[in-house]
Amino acid sequence: MGGAVMNDFADWIGRSEEAGEAVSEGLVERYRATLDSNLWTGGEGAPLGIHWCLAPPAVPPAMLGPDGHPRRIDDPSSFLPPVPLPSRMWAGGEIRFHAPIPVGAMIMRRSRIASISAKEGKSGPLVFVAVEHSYDARAETLVSERQDIVYKKAPEPGQAPAYAPDADMPEDGIRIGPVTMFRYSALTFNGHRIHYDADYSREVEFYPACVVHGPLQATLLMNRAAQILGRMPRVFSYRGLAPCFVNEPLRLTGGVEPGSLQAEGPAGRITMSARFE
Repeated sequence: MGGAVMNDFADWIGRSEEAGEAVSEGLVERYRATLDSNLWTGGEGAPLGIHWCLAPPAVPPAMLGPDGHPRRIDDPSSFLPPVPLPSRMWAGGEIRFHAPIPVGAMIMRRSRIASISAKEGKSGPLVFVAVEHSYDARAETLVSERQDIVYKKAPEPGQAPAYAPDADMPEDGIRIGPVTMFRYSALTFNGHRIHYDADYSREVEFYPACVVHGPLQATLLMNRAAQILGRMPRVFSYRGLAPCFVNEPLRLTGGVEPGSLQAEGPAGRITMSARFE
């Protein structure tokens, strides 16, 4: 698939889109209410991670696929390429925080397809799409980001980890419930049904329960990094490793190396790793 992908989707590299949204006090209030004590409170401006709630693509229902993601079409109006693999996931990325996002500011999100690559994984063909985003206030870039999206074949029954909502809750653990997940989907305008539709998650994508958003886990980790540093991180990178499911206990722990963190679910399942500086 590698050469064919590069030939089929070469025209998508460099495609761009932009959208703007004001950082309203109402949005900040709802974001704080959703993440509550998991947010770092020592900085100026809006809370860390709120950039993922700003100016998300506004796709009407007729343009959505059965999974709730934007439908893939081979059309000049389409931003992401129509990769012919059914499952799309947010695999990871890197964020550079240049300055706090002021409450009340008009933020422009500028996005660009940076690269498209294919490789063969253990589960079959994979296509990676790297998207560069900048979040700008007037002429200043406040946050710049590389988002890694992976496309892969449809999941099969029995591949997902065992669901353990009744596992012991560590003293410093976090349990992400369905209301938090629903609120986060709404804040980010994320229609992927695995996050809120339990029947779809079980019967179509063969997860045992709804799946906690990758960026929600990354938001928890970046705020923990800020608590450790006593300031906003300059650079924060993260990688999704395994799914975390609704109501499972989750611990945010230090990684093997200095400047690293990980999210750990039941039975030592590492769901996400992160590095910060």
